[in-house]
Amino acid sequence: MDVRLTQVNLSGTVRAPPSKSYTHRALLAAGYSDGAIVESPLVSADTRATARAVTAFGGGVEPREGGDNTSGDSSGLTAADALVVDGFDGRPDVPDDVLDCANSGTTTRLVTATAALADGGTVLTGDTSLRSRPQGPLLDALDELGVRADSTRGNGQAPLVVFGPLSGGAVALPGDVSSQYVTALLMAGAVTDHGIEVSLTTELKSAPYVDITLELLEAFGITAEPVGSETAAGAEGFSVPGGQTYAPPDGRYEVPGDFSSISYLVAGGAVAADANGSVRIEGAQPSAQGDAAIVDIAARMGASIDWDREAGVITVERSSLSGIEVDVGDTPDLLPTIATLGAIADGDTRITNCEHVRYKETDRVSAMAEELEKLGADTTEEPNVLTIHGAESELRGATVDGRADHRIVMSLAIAALVAEGTTTIRGREHVDVSFPGFFETMASLGAVVE
Repeated sequence: MDVRLTQVNLSGTVRAPPSKSYTHRALLAAGYSDGAIVESPLVSADTRATARAVTAFGGGVEPREGGDNTSGDSSGLTAADALVVDGFDGRPDVPDDVLDCANSGTTTRLVTATAALADGGTVLTGDTSLRSRPQGPLLDALDELGVRADSTRGNGQAPLVVFGPLSGGAVALPGDVSSQYVTALLMAGAVTDHGIEVSLTTELKSAPYVDITLELLEAFGITAEPVGSETAAGAEGFSVPGGQTYAPPDGRYEVPGDFSSISYLVAGGAVAADANGSVRIEGAQPSAQGDAAIVDIAARMGASIDWDREAGVITVERSSLSGIEVDVGDTPDLLPTIATLGAIADGDTRITNCEHVRYKETDRVSAMAEELEKLGADTTEEPNVLTIHGAESELRGATVDGRADHRIVMSLAIAALVAEGTTTIRGREHVDVSFPGFFETMASLGAVVE
């Protein structure tokens, strides 16, 4: 489905959507428990995949009765103020059918380790994009831990077949492909007999996402810690003792706002806020999310931005931006947003340490370079660096392809706010992966969305 946007100014107050990263982990953690309520969840295409997995392993996910929701069972959730999770208490069943993870790489990696706990075989697959993403290091780690874990095509990609049960042990794992491998092993390791010790063979990329995992595990009563460092950044490995029980206080966990999604709202305010107004974002409480770096990045580029951390409110005014250098080793999901800001800023914006961003729903480095160029931006793409030459960029409306990737679609929508004329973006529906109400939110700020 196409969406058309025209050059426009924004103003008003909106609320940040809940965090996708936390919702995935909270749903699975509640599944590992004997039952819990996940409050303020993000109900999206990706998190529905995790809800289906929890159900397939013998649990259940339903909207809270009497709450503000419009949904049915775990395979058809559309919205909910809270999800009631019936857990499988650390002992997942063997699923009755193939587990379809759709387009959710997070679901696939996290529940591959869950499948390893089951006493039998689990088959996991997904859509075309998901079946192209690397899973080999996690499969190798599970093999090293005594679990049979295979790629059916022998290429380290889904479909995957996993035969448990997993009892724990020590394993070595590369850290520069996906931090989700570490998260998967830590979450599953807590309910094994012997726990899991993970040693990293390469530097950990996207370390803040493991900090999210550690923060959430602690909230569910689980002890897990980095080795050789206070946080995931710089850690030599991670340790989680076995025999633990998932149990959040009062049986509840509340999902914080999502800074990956907030990044588009921050960018929209910085480049298109009305001269006499601002974009005000509520629900931006501090957490372990690395993507909160967007506040500092926007400020470094010259944005007039204020973050009241205690109130959880970010206010952004339109500003003249200048290009900077940004390392996205720990914040890969911000690359599309930063690239868009760079196309509007004066001077060069150099995005470094970004090779791992090529292994997402699409190659986001090439996708942003190519699609921004259609709008009139000038870019230089290298294997591990993307440079946007803002001084040579003059954005004009055009037809661009969202590459079936929610983050590409939303970033191009921000570019469309300042591009002269009308911009048509292919793939409007893909925002459902992480920010289902994105275009409605933009319209509430004054964007003209057709």
